[in-house]
Order: sequence, then structure tokens, then C-alpha cells
Amino acid sequence: MNHDPISAPDLPVVQTHALSRHFGNMVALDKLNLTIEKGDLFGFIGSNGAGKTTTLRILATFLAPSSGHATILGHNVIKEPDAVRHLIGYMPDFFGVYKDMEVTEYLDFFAACYRIDSKQRESTVSDVLELVGLTEKKGALIGALSRGMQQRIGLARVLIHDPQLLLLDEPASGLDPRARIEMMAILQELQQMGKTIIISSHILSELQNLCNRVAIIEQGKLIYSGDVEGVAKQLSRDRVILASIQGDWEKAIGYLKARSEIADVQWDKDRLRITMADQQSNVGVIAQTLVANQIDLLSLTEDQLGLEEVFMRVTKGDTQ
Repeated sequence: MNHDPISAPDLPVVQTHALSRHFGNMVALDKLNLTIEKGDLFGFIGSNGAGKTTTLRILATFLAPSSGHATILGHNVIKEPDAVRHLIGYMPDFFGVYKDMEVTEYLDFFAACYRIDSKQRESTVSDVLELVGLTEKKGALIGALSRGMQQRIGLARVLIHDPQLLLLDEPASGLDPRARIEMMAILQELQQMGKTIIISSHILSELQNLCNRVAIIEQGKLIYSGDVEGVAKQLSRDRVILASIQGDWEKAIGYLKARSEIADVQWDKDRLRITMADQQSNVGVIAQTLVANQIDLLSLTEDQLGLEEVFMRVTKGDTQ
């Protein structure tokens, strides 16, 4: 099923240039420059009021920018809204469902809105229900479904016309842990199918494992945009290695501290926390030193900043 307007495959899926939005004297979005490529699962991170929803609403053609511009696969969101709407699927943080309708009736209605042929709609509805794992609920009333299932029905609705870009505003909001895990697994499957996904969320630990790229926004201004590992490395003040050993840990600390490549060693939660002298220091000296002194090395891993710690470091907690 393909209802998308023609678009050049080598264009970025999303491109914004100096995108701004004012509400009276309040600046909700301040000269935002973003580039999102095909196949990205892009995490959009910020506190409440940072500008995430404003950005998604502009990309979804529901809100006009005050200045700047945005394109979806080369189509201007203001000048070509109909073309853009066929390319995107937008799921707001709070959306209404027709609780007295059966699941298939609800999805068939939206398929008709996208002018999908009546002969094709039944198979299309079955396909999206299988994709979100709710085939067995096709005859159920939407009002009888759990919050998590209703969220998945909402996702099925935005997939009904096979969009290339998904704009998901807090899709796991209000879900229990199991429902959140199920939702994230569906998003990973959609990425593997070639969909480009922008997901805003405050559950940063999930975005760290889910997304390949992220943007951090505060008070409408972009603070960082790039790959998840890149932001952690950029903000890491020290290179820290975690080593699990078997042997006398006090002696191990002494041996390691004697090396010029190592700045400090601490015993932390049943393992050695080793701070290298600089980012370029050879980590191999850890294993060499321990083995040479008859101390068994069980594991050696590099400690990475978590996305939550990154967020706390680069933002000030200011809101509009």
C-alpha cells in the first residue's frame, strides 16, 4: 500500500531552518535547525514547555511557524500541506477515540478518510492490526480496551495510509511498564521496516536504548543534535573504565595507580572504577598490569554517561 506523493529519495526526511514560533511575547521555538535522515529513530528530548510539541505540530501542518521554514522530503509544510499529510502519521500525546466503535470500524473510517479503496481497506486494517499486535481485538469495542491497547490502536490509525514519517508525541505516556515495553518493541520493528520516527518522551532511559539519534531542546533552543553515543562522549569529562576482578583488590589498586596512563582507581560496588589520565590513554595497560601481577580480570567495560545524566548536565531546568 503506497499513497505517498512523489518525493526524492536522497532528500532528508525532515529539514528545518531557523524555525521559530511565538505566542504573543512568549518564544516557544527559537530558530530551530534540525536534519533527520531516512530510517532515523529520533528522540526529541526536553522538559515540559521546551518546544517539543510545538515543533511536532508545525511538522504535522497543524501550526504555522512565525518565521523560518520546514520541509518533509522536500515538501514545504506551509505551502504543500496536503502532500505533507500523505507522508506523515501524527500521534499527539492526548488523542480522542470513538469508544463506542469496534476496532475495525474505527480503522476503516480513517482508511476511508485517506481515500483507500473499499476493496483494499479490509486487508489494510488487518495488516496494521497485525503490526501492532492486536489482531485478536478487531471485533472489540475501543472503550473496552486497556489504555495500552488504545495507544496501540492510535498507532495503527496513523499507520493506515503507510506514511514514511511518524511524529509521536509522548506515545508511552500513562502506560504501565509492560505496555511501554510493548510499544517500544513495535517502534523498533517499524524502524526496521524503513520508517523514519520522531518520538518525544521524558522517559530518557527508554530513548537511550531505542533511538539512534537524539535532539535536546530547552526554552525553544536546540542544545544538541546527533547520535546517542556522541552526546555522551562529548560531555564526558573523564574516560572511566570498569573492571571486575578476582583477587586482592587493594593490591590491584596499588599496581594500577603506579601506571602513568591511569589517573585514579577506586573500589566501587564490587569492581574497580579506573579513571584514565586522558581520553587517548591506552586501556590495554589495565589488563596487562593485572595479569602481570597474577590478578584475574573477569570483565572490562567503558563507563558511559546515561541519557538522563546527559540531559541534567546540558539543561538548566528553565521553562517558558
